[in-house]
Amino acid sequence: MTYLVTGAAGFIGAALAKRLLDEGNRVVTIDNLSTGIKGNIPAGCEFIFGNTYDPDILKQLDAYKFDAIFHIAGQSGGVTCWDDPLYDMNSNITSTLLLLDYAKRSGCKTFVYASSMSVYGDENPCPVREGDALEPKTFYAVGKIASEYYMRIYSQQYGIKCTALRFNNVYGPGQNMENLRQGMVSIYMAYAIKDRHIPVLGAKNRYRDFVYIDDTVEACVLASRGKEPALYNVYTTATNRKTTCEQLIEIIRKNLPFDFTVTYEGNTLGDQFGIFCSYEKIYNALGWEPKVSLEQGIKIMADWALKAVKPGEQ
Repeated sequence: MTYLVTGAAGFIGAALAKRLLDEGNRVVTIDNLSTGIKGNIPAGCEFIFGNTYDPDILKQLDAYKFDAIFHIAGQSGGVTCWDDPLYDMNSNITSTLLLLDYAKRSGCKTFVYASSMSVYGDENPCPVREGDALEPKTFYAVGKIASEYYMRIYSQQYGIKCTALRFNNVYGPGQNMENLRQGMVSIYMAYAIKDRHIPVLGAKNRYRDFVYIDDTVEACVLASRGKEPALYNVYTTATNRKTTCEQLIEIIRKNLPFDFTVTYEGNTLGDQFGIFCSYEKIYNALGWEPKVSLEQGIKIMADWALKAVKPGEQ
């Protein structure tokens, strides 16, 4: 099989591309290296440098015939979307539309998209489910919703099987520990290792739902191979577990060989206060469920991070 995985220089895209390559498939990626690292792209993955919203870059895809497209690339967080809303729109909406149109032209009938739990906002009772209200609080979340709606229309009008996966907080080895604006687990762990201090923006009782990277990749693969009768499907990848910032930090503390201090102050523009989600729908449709507990995942990640991250001056 031949696959397009956009964003394979990034955390999730690299892990997905490696999984597909390990299975013996051919994998192509497009990445602009804005936050990803070229060295993250797995060996054997064919690399096209550029923006996924650039029509001239997408013309290079005409040399391939893809069995499925995994659109993982994009401006990757609610925090950074405020820096440049136009870039956020292009990378998270225009890119999806252009790739969907490419799928239509090229005859690719499977499209999997990395959406986000941010589309739900804060107004729904937890655990949140796919049919609950969409209440975006950031440009980033608006982009994810818009992309989902484009996918629905392309499914209805052109017969492309489109699946949106609303990822909860993904973490694990390979996460960018230098990016201190995206990824709650990686941010806290990087601060703890480098500075022996974690400055938390927001209250200690804010909460999230954390999903290990291997479980997230498995959801992507299952979504591309699912046999659901509907052409358009939306699933939330989650653990149905509420973990506060304070609880997360204590799990990190237990897995590092030194202590650190913590402060809670300030806030992040557009941040969700708390969310955790049900995975009942994706379990019933695709048989997906989280296999790695937060305690297991943090231990694995801490062992990796202690080797990958250089401590700062103490």
